[in-house]
Amino acid sequence: MDELLTTVDWSRGQFALTAIIHWLFVPLTIGLSLIVGIMESIYYKTGNERWLKITKFWMLLFGINFACGVATGIILEFEFGTNWSNYSWFVGDIFGAPLAIEGIAAFFLESTFIAVMFFGWKRVSRGFHLTATWLTAIGVCLSAYWILVANAWMQYPVGMEFDPAQMRNVMVSFADVAFSPMALNKIAHTVASGWVLGAVFVVGVSCWFLFKKSNAEMAKDSIKIASWVGLAGIVLTIWSGDGSAVEVTRRQPMKLAAMEALFDGSKGAPLVAFGIINPDKTLENNEKPILAEISIPKGLSVLAYHDADAYVAGINDLIKGVALDANGDTINTVSYAERIVRGKAVQQALRDYGAAMNAGDTAAMAVAKKAIDADFKYFGYGYLDSPYEAVPPVALTYYSFHIMVAGGGYLLLFFIAMLLLVYRKPGAMKSGWVVFFGLLTIPVVWIVSEAGWVTAEMGRQPWTIEGLLPTRAAVSAISAGSVQLTFWMFVVVFTGLLVAEVSIMTREIRKAAKKDILNS
Repeated sequence: MDELLTTVDWSRGQFALTAIIHWLFVPLTIGLSLIVGIMESIYYKTGNERWLKITKFWMLLFGINFACGVATGIILEFEFGTNWSNYSWFVGDIFGAPLAIEGIAAFFLESTFIAVMFFGWKRVSRGFHLTATWLTAIGVCLSAYWILVANAWMQYPVGMEFDPAQMRNVMVSFADVAFSPMALNKIAHTVASGWVLGAVFVVGVSCWFLFKKSNAEMAKDSIKIASWVGLAGIVLTIWSGDGSAVEVTRRQPMKLAAMEALFDGSKGAPLVAFGIINPDKTLENNEKPILAEISIPKGLSVLAYHDADAYVAGINDLIKGVALDANGDTINTVSYAERIVRGKAVQQALRDYGAAMNAGDTAAMAVAKKAIDADFKYFGYGYLDSPYEAVPPVALTYYSFHIMVAGGGYLLLFFIAMLLLVYRKPGAMKSGWVVFFGLLTIPVVWIVSEAGWVTAEMGRQPWTIEGLLPTRAAVSAISAGSVQLTFWMFVVVFTGLLVAEVSIMTREIRKAAKKDILNS
């Protein structure tokens, strides 16, 4: 068992490392592709060569980032087969479909037309080149869509049924998988946040140009375009985040409770604006969960249900299977202890089904299948030894969620300030404090973006598939030593890749600062 848990921990660490590094590139690709498309559209409409030169500069940085994102994305998908083969077998018919579409259709679209973007100048017409640029941007979003469909299905498994004869889940409705409300909210939230990150990058680099007294006109034009994109992106991110909160409340109430460190539910639950997790708080004691708390009255009820007086269940309520209805009356749901019992019974019924199938006993197969169908939704709980194992890491989920929310508020103010300055007081854009905040916001937006994914993924632990398959049952039958070796290999490779991108990006930016791009 210790060897298994070590393998699980290292496999999770390796996947987290790959995903975190990959996500450094993806949102910048999403954001820059849109901004480059807008800039080239202005060039196409006006015929002004200065917009052509501005477009080419940002397109170069987009291309550098795109190449690094592809490299890490390929490794990420391979890990499903190498480290998580039980997971891949259990749900491969469902999870593999959107990944296949992403590889065959979406990635093919963007990889084909990106060649026209970079090598098609003066070889194709301006209209065709513009079309290729926008098709690349659309391909980037389509790639993100199908990847997020797969991820959303892990958070909210729909459109499938379990086939005991194959010992795996099979898809029964592709539409339910592709258009689940969890997926639609996730794609809107993720793409919009990519626009925000790309916009911050462009604004930050442009502020540096202004500080260096280089390419001032290009920088101001870039800030205007990027700030409008960023403002639209952050407003859409906040709006879609509200929808995501509602979906999490409906589908993953334990994640919501962890996000707010809410151990005991209440009607009109407050939303924590600021607070420090009490390190002495455990599930077994009555310590106060949050210290130095500043809360918004009834804010969590509004966030979760759009109802100021709605009841929001806490961690202890969910474990006990106790909740309240709209009238404040007690409702008894299935406790986590009972789910574990039923999950183990389903697993035994599955073993009985297999034995009966081998023996050719169709009557016994029918009896076992009936038992499986009745409680299959609790199948994954049968792998747990205690109800407390179903609680995600509260402190990590709580802090990542609040970093994301606070950062989102900061970014909204940042884009409003940048738009006011660049239109009303363009001279102030060269000041040191504007440059400072422009450059500071580049790492801030990446921290906020990564915090969002930490919230989404750590908040659903211990599950790879919500309620159906915990991580301990999803790993491949490989030694912990093998995973440790590849983990450190990836650390070296990813560090080198990240250093390469940053050095190439900064080199190109420094080169641009030494010349007048618009007049070169």
